[in-house]
Amino acid sequence: MQSNAIESITQQLQKVLIGKPRAVKLALTCMLARGHLLIEDLPGMGKTSLSQALAQTLGLSHQRIQFTSDMLPADILGVSIFDKQQAEFVFHPGPIFRQMILADEINRASPKTQSALLEAMAEQQITVDGITHHLPKPFFVIATQNPSEQSGTFPLPESQLDRFMMRISIGYPSMEAELSMLKGVTQDIHQLAQCIDPVALREMQQQCDQVSASDALLSYLLALVDASRNLNEGYGLSPRASKALLAAAKAWAYLEGRQYLVPEDVQAVFTAVAEHRIRQTSQAQGEQLSAKLLASVNPIR
Repeated sequence: MQSNAIESITQQLQKVLIGKPRAVKLALTCMLARGHLLIEDLPGMGKTSLSQALAQTLGLSHQRIQFTSDMLPADILGVSIFDKQQAEFVFHPGPIFRQMILADEINRASPKTQSALLEAMAEQQITVDGITHHLPKPFFVIATQNPSEQSGTFPLPESQLDRFMMRISIGYPSMEAELSMLKGVTQDIHQLAQCIDPVALREMQQQCDQVSASDALLSYLLALVDASRNLNEGYGLSPRASKALLAAAKAWAYLEGRQYLVPEDVQAVFTAVAEHRIRQTSQAQGEQLSAKLLASVNPIR
């Protein structure tokens, strides 16, 4: 039953993002691993379409927030307004109170506004005027950003980047895929069917948690993490990153139809989990360092 649902979800997403099966699978992996996803690419590559298709397919309430340079934290979280009739301040929730948030072009907002998402992403709650408000469950943030070298962007600080379990890039489509798009073969997002509901999604997440990992596999994963901490040209992976790597590898194995991890599962998700955490400058540097780490550590079987 679950395998049929996974196949339906994957096939439907690939009709929206034609010719990008790996990007689709990594995005779905991130959702199953309870992570937040950062999609970094040039404008017009399908970042927004993929996030909207995920929300529609997984049956999640969805809100798109367009980040701009003049946006304030209250525009995202909400604000308390004095009610004369009740003679007290009443909290008016902001757009963040949805199960899936599309933070579109997040790096066009100021660092102060970007940081408004930190508590929400880490703890699934926000605090306004000293009062804590819990967010819906499940809660996902999919953020899109343009390359940092483009004008009008503010680089995401390391503390914000570390909140994203995975970062993916879609890239240019192949000639065949782009021809299909021009012919109108792609699926209209608004006509996508809901393949599962939030209850089924939580069940799938729990099944991902139950994927087993041997001591040898965990040693391999930790060897990769330790190697990153000895790099002279990048940042080392944090304990949060090692937990994210394990969770993502389990979700990948689950999508592969296995209840146990193999080194290939870790290798499949390693760059998406590690690249944005270890790089000091560009995306290309992070990808090169990830490839270097994978080549330097042999799997323990």
